[in-house]
Amino acid sequence: MSVDQAAGNKATFHRMHDAMNSGDAELFARAIDECVDPDVVIRTPLPIDATGAEALKEVFRRLTRAFPDLNVAVEDVIAEGDRVVSRNTVTGTHKGEYMGVPPTGRSITYNEIFVYRFADGRVAETWGVVDVLAQLRQLGLFPANPS
Repeated sequence: MSVDQAAGNKATFHRMHDAMNSGDAELFARAIDECVDPDVVIRTPLPIDATGAEALKEVFRRLTRAFPDLNVAVEDVIAEGDRVVSRNTVTGTHKGEYMGVPPTGRSITYNEIFVYRFADGRVAETWGVVDVLAQLRQLGLFPANPS
């Protein structure tokens, strides 16, 4: 894979990221349709029935219902070969149900890392590590400093 292809993949990642941070579900859905293979393989366990690109759209809908001011700040992005890796800091205010938890009004901040594999200029496979424990602690479900 050439440097140009890695740069193109990185640009595609940024396009999806910008659409996600817009808070506009339609804009994000269009970006997913254009930038992600419909049968993308998602290697991160998700508590939803949808698969492929539809799963990504559903995750976004759930997150923005729970955290209407959701913001994903990219701290690092690395593109090499057919992969793009991003390390992100996610923030939001819990104003809707999330994983069975009614709104608390609390602000949360957590970290995540995603790896995207591209094929033919589109995301074909993803792996993600999300600090769900930090989310749940900040929502009051687990003690901050367990004994």
